[in-house]
Amino acid sequence: MSSDLDAKLQKRKLDALKRGIHRVQGDATTPLAIHIVGLGKAGCDVVAQVLRDAPNSFLTDERAHHSALAIDIDATDLVVVRELAETLKFPNVHAEAVAIGVPSDESLQDSLQRHRDFLKLEYPLYTWNPNYQPWIPSDLDLARAGSHYERAFAKALYSQAYYDGERPLAAALRRFRQSVESTNLDSVVCIVFGLGGGTGSGMAVDLARHLSTVGFGHRAVVVGIGIAPCDGDEAQHRSGALFPVISELDCMLDHSKNQGVAAAFGELYRNPFTGGFIIVPQQPTWQATQNLAATHQRADHELATLLTANRGGQLWETLRFLNWVAAPSTQHSAARTPFGPQWLHLWSFVDSDAQSVVAGPSLLKQLGIRSSYRPEIIELRAPNPSDDSVAKIAEGIDQIFKPEASAIVTQGGAEGSVQFILPRLSKSDLDLFFTAQSAYETEPTAEKLMQHSWLLDLGVALCEPSTRLQGMAGASLWGGDNWVAVPYEGGIRISVEEPFTQKVA
Repeated sequence: MSSDLDAKLQKRKLDALKRGIHRVQGDATTPLAIHIVGLGKAGCDVVAQVLRDAPNSFLTDERAHHSALAIDIDATDLVVVRELAETLKFPNVHAEAVAIGVPSDESLQDSLQRHRDFLKLEYPLYTWNPNYQPWIPSDLDLARAGSHYERAFAKALYSQAYYDGERPLAAALRRFRQSVESTNLDSVVCIVFGLGGGTGSGMAVDLARHLSTVGFGHRAVVVGIGIAPCDGDEAQHRSGALFPVISELDCMLDHSKNQGVAAAFGELYRNPFTGGFIIVPQQPTWQATQNLAATHQRADHELATLLTANRGGQLWETLRFLNWVAAPSTQHSAARTPFGPQWLHLWSFVDSDAQSVVAGPSLLKQLGIRSSYRPEIIELRAPNPSDDSVAKIAEGIDQIFKPEASAIVTQGGAEGSVQFILPRLSKSDLDLFFTAQSAYETEPTAEKLMQHSWLLDLGVALCEPSTRLQGMAGASLWGGDNWVAVPYEGGIRISVEEPFTQKVA
């Protein structure tokens, strides 16, 4: 009886989505206030592209207030954002770029020594850790980082800029939050960063907590957008560090695992990405162009279109589609069904003329999706959805992914492209996760620790087995006894019988 009921509910859900029940109807509810935080070079480049490409109807709508914040360690990547911000002197646009910079060794160590005091002031229920030590060694030469900053190092720089001295990051986030809250429309805040970049992924986990949980108190819809590396990116962006990145996100967005973390460390460590998480792969474009600059620019342009098209309506419809609800746009996604193991979504695109990036048999491998993945339904967006070429692409997408219901096509996307969203993947559906796990397990312990970020200041290396409870995750550092209620095998680390190299469908 239960299986029959589940089947009927599933059919009703898919039929409703095919009818477009998730789409926004009418001009009265279409405008949204879209806000974006870009972290590291990849995130800052997306912010610049949004400011560059956003149509006047998006920037000048008197009903919306749009906010953009770009944060990086090096000011070089912020030059374009600052120049664009100077040209956008609209009263309803707030655009800002913040460079953290690298302090002296003594200054950073002094700040990290006082990190427990900062946490206690921020969160009175924080349990004082008598075994605490700075997670950055005192003998580390800060100048050695060069242009690539490891995640633990980026976290330390973020911590000092947020908590200590004049607190420039805390002030920037406060201005950003005030700008977001000044609009009278529904808002979506997007935090964009490169999954393989140490700066962006190292800062994202703390910034998301400070912005969503502390600043907004989960009142705003916050979406994470991670740009995946391609084969053309530097090897350090495709290293074992991706294993802690994905694992930390997994323990944020998978509700059962997040409960295990929050049970140990409190409400401040509840999932800050209330609107979900989207991964943007770049490998199909790299495979077609073999040009890294062109690959990055194409991904930035396509993503900027998603964020700004139809005054934000296209993004909101996509989020409603992913949440499987026909709720009004005023309903906060945090009030909906919590995310489970299938917490991530993959958003990509192909060329409408099938000349370069093609919806062919190799697309599954290029996207890095394992053959075990079976979506329920896929949505495609094209400027001219009735074109025969778009119908052929939709048919090709169905043949590749074999969804339960045929793909639906609607208006939207960028000229020359057909964009699509693959809903509800788990980390075990990604080749990227297994290749990163394999690389991580061969690295020295000291290097593994520098690849963590989220719980380091609490004395926990999430991706290592617990030193207190057998079978659980979260190695306790500095001789402490912290741990998280997440299984190490099957929860953090996943074993597979078959090779993790994806076969071409």
